[in-house]
Amino acid sequence: MMRRLEPGRIVIASHNRGKIPEIAELLGPHGIEPVSALDLDLPEPEEIGTTFIDNAQLKARMAADLSGLVAIADDSGVCVDALEGRPGIYSARWAERSIEVPPDAEPGEAKAERDFDYAMQRVHEELLAQPPEAGRNAHFICALAVCWPEDGQCEVFEGRVDGTLVWPPRGQNGFGYDAMFQPIGHELTFGEMNPAAKHAMSHRADAFRKLVAALIA
Repeated sequence: MMRRLEPGRIVIASHNRGKIPEIAELLGPHGIEPVSALDLDLPEPEEIGTTFIDNAQLKARMAADLSGLVAIADDSGVCVDALEGRPGIYSARWAERSIEVPPDAEPGEAKAERDFDYAMQRVHEELLAQPPEAGRNAHFICALAVCWPEDGQCEVFEGRVDGTLVWPPRGQNGFGYDAMFQPIGHELTFGEMNPAAKHAMSHRADAFRKLVAALIA
């Protein structure tokens, strides 16, 4: 039996500064007071799962265990048909670029940064290597996991939105691959849409509708 998600504090198990406000805005109307893993200085787990749901559960469980609060985690990415579903769960890792580390840097200091302009360019270049008939169809997937600290119970929900990839990228809104993703039936990319328009039909909104129907409504 699914447990109800009650009003109060909840941890958004994310360090992504683009995702955090988007999730917080979706939670806001339901009396939930979101605080991010970044604000709580919680560590960012290694995403070793083989599916979006695996990684969402991994992040939610760690945040719930460490904070003692109910935690919600999102794992999402873009899946390109012509690239056999890549980058998929590796969408964020496709954006990683090596950076120069100062000689006096502490051991273990990050040696990479995420650059989604670079990631979109990488997708574009891989598509150029495909035959024209391969097309530019793609879809975004979002897996949401809600985890309770008392017993580790976890509920998961998945959303999807289909579209096509455009080049060059268009728009400065959103984050990640939004500027190159044009959802079916729309003339604007996610990067060109205002947040309210995107939230009404995105993969994350689809997953949240399922979450609300099951745990809140």
